[in-house]
Amino acid sequence: MRILILGGTGEASALARSLAGRPDLSVVLSLAGRTAAPKAEPVSTRVGGFGGSDGLARYLGAEGIDRLVDATHPFAATISANAARAAALTEVPLLAIRRPAWCRSTGDLWNEVDTMEQAVAALGPKSRRVFLTIGRQEAGAFAAAPQHRYLARTVEPLGDLLPVPHLTALEARGPFDADSEIALMRANGIEIVVSKNSGGAATYGKIAAARDLAIPVVMVRRPEKPDVPNVPDAEGARRWLGLCDHAAPSTLRAV
Repeated sequence: MRILILGGTGEASALARSLAGRPDLSVVLSLAGRTAAPKAEPVSTRVGGFGGSDGLARYLGAEGIDRLVDATHPFAATISANAARAAALTEVPLLAIRRPAWCRSTGDLWNEVDTMEQAVAALGPKSRRVFLTIGRQEAGAFAAAPQHRYLARTVEPLGDLLPVPHLTALEARGPFDADSEIALMRANGIEIVVSKNSGGAATYGKIAAARDLAIPVVMVRRPEKPDVPNVPDAEGARRWLGLCDHAAPSTLRAV
């Protein structure tokens, strides 16, 4: 069976590792290429886009792919839409791994919004110390609010994507626990957090920390994704593939 995994998440990595080395499988992990030095995986890996849904459909046909697994980030709406259309065009069975979203708990001070522009507006006109934890790709939206003091944490260097006068750029890769996040927020005098609702355990520490410190969170809701068969984790994908006879290794990373 030839399997293509659209990856970039901890779930994709866990699934790829659990399928590696099986003589009855040919597995390719596809990464978008937004991370300069992705973690090496024990399966064939390709980096870069396909050229939209038509390009992905051509790849599925040319490579004889039997199963397609969309294990991309909850906010990767474009590739998920492309995967659904390509699967429909080629009749290749598609499964999405959709990590459950975080739910508001007692004590959470969330202001939920739908877009980054709404998140910028939610910070208000008065200068605040903002912990920006949305990744580097959309950080530029906050250049529209240069009055704030930003602590922006990204995996890759932020570079000049956020041209504001008061910026501290922090490069770090999760997982992050609540205690370290509390220490970071206190050390930087954080007054408000901006986060995507990515779900998962690896970056939930900032949400728990904000709750403990009574710091408000601007929470960006997930975009709509295609209505396709889906499971919450890599083990569910293994069952869908008919491979649940082998235990999958656990992982803490889900970015």
